[in-house]
Amino acid sequence: MPSPDSVQESALASPRSKITPERAQELYAAVLDLLRESGYESLTMEGVASRTRCGKSTLYRQWGSKPELVVAALRGTRRMRLPRIDTGTLTGDLLEAARAIGEASVRDTPLMHALSHAALQSPELLCALREALIVPEVAAIDAMVRRGQERGEIAADHPGAAFVSAQLLGVMRARPLLEGRYADAAYLTGFVEQAILPGLGLPAGAPES
Repeated sequence: MPSPDSVQESALASPRSKITPERAQELYAAVLDLLRESGYESLTMEGVASRTRCGKSTLYRQWGSKPELVVAALRGTRRMRLPRIDTGTLTGDLLEAARAIGEASVRDTPLMHALSHAALQSPELLCALREALIVPEVAAIDAMVRRGQERGEIAADHPGAAFVSAQLLGVMRARPLLEGRYADAAYLTGFVEQAILPGLGLPAGAPES
């Protein structure tokens, strides 16, 4: 006699093939939009089904629960906000990064806020949130700093180098709480020029071409 686990796996396996990758992306986009609009606690499988005109039973068969669907949506829509930024100088890289992050802040900041509390209660959700919105950006900014060190723009042992990504990504999230406004591109480039570059011993402003 098959175990309960094997029965459940069999029941889930067949329906999953009915959702195409394109349809899955539509569902994921709807999940993230609903999170931005109303937060994690207000998100329901019924709401996702209604928004996407998808049967609620289909969602449960495919993902099992709301947390699993949210995790899948985060992992399935991962994208790089800082693709291939390499201007040749650390100053130029950080200013370009600030612009890219600022342009995405109106979409990413509400999502971060919507999921932060729930993520602290769920290791899997926290991991997915970090993989989707945090780790790629931290890695990209850290790579910019390393290139700057290799070019001799800042010392290899500069004590401020380890904090650049935390400063830039942290202020993006903090400004809505402190001032009620998103950290847009103008704000973040100003932050880089007036707070980050001086701390690294670099002149403020875009480098001359």
